[in-house]
Amino acid sequence: CIPRAKPLPKAIKYLFDFLDLQAADMGIQDPEVLHTWKTNSLPLRFWVNVIKNPDFVFNIHKSATVDSCLSVISQAYIDACSTSEAKYTKDTPSSKLLYVNEVRGYKTHIQQYYNTIQSLPKMEKMEMDEYLKEGTQTNQQHFVTESALYELAKYGIMYSAEVAAALNEDGLTDTVQTFEDVVKGLNPQHN
Repeated sequence: CIPRAKPLPKAIKYLFDFLDLQAADMGIQDPEVLHTWKTNSLPLRFWVNVIKNPDFVFNIHKSATVDSCLSVISQAYIDACSTSEAKYTKDTPSSKLLYVNEVRGYKTHIQQYYNTIQSLPKMEKMEMDEYLKEGTQTNQQHFVTESALYELAKYGIMYSAEVAAALNEDGLTDTVQTFEDVVKGLNPQHN
């Protein structure tokens, strides 16, 4: 199992349970599909981005040399998260060959991590809501509400048609009108 000093964040358990539920609802039984969903939602979407772009999180300058090194490390992590075995040939880039032996071991660790998450007790929506409420209250002084609302508003305006279409598709027509009213209030140019 992957050693960790703190318990697994509840949000990860909740997300992975949600993905399991979606797969069951859609009749998806291929474990590779679920593994890929989970990998794309956490390791690849979040961790690879942080590894490859530490300047997104920290106020640092990333030189070309450091960028190349981080690309190699990111690629090793991506390979470790894959369910398929890579086939190495004489044409394989040397950067992929640097961590071949380590990647095999990491694959095992990642699968154990996913199995550990799955073996934890299911988290109910109310428990997740309480967890998020506690986290918000604990970190309230760290959030700048106006900045967060501004960023959300930008996405709401940018993707208003897609959001409205998805709400309509889900039969939430009352919510569509409320959403469109909010977008109009945020962006007077929105039609």
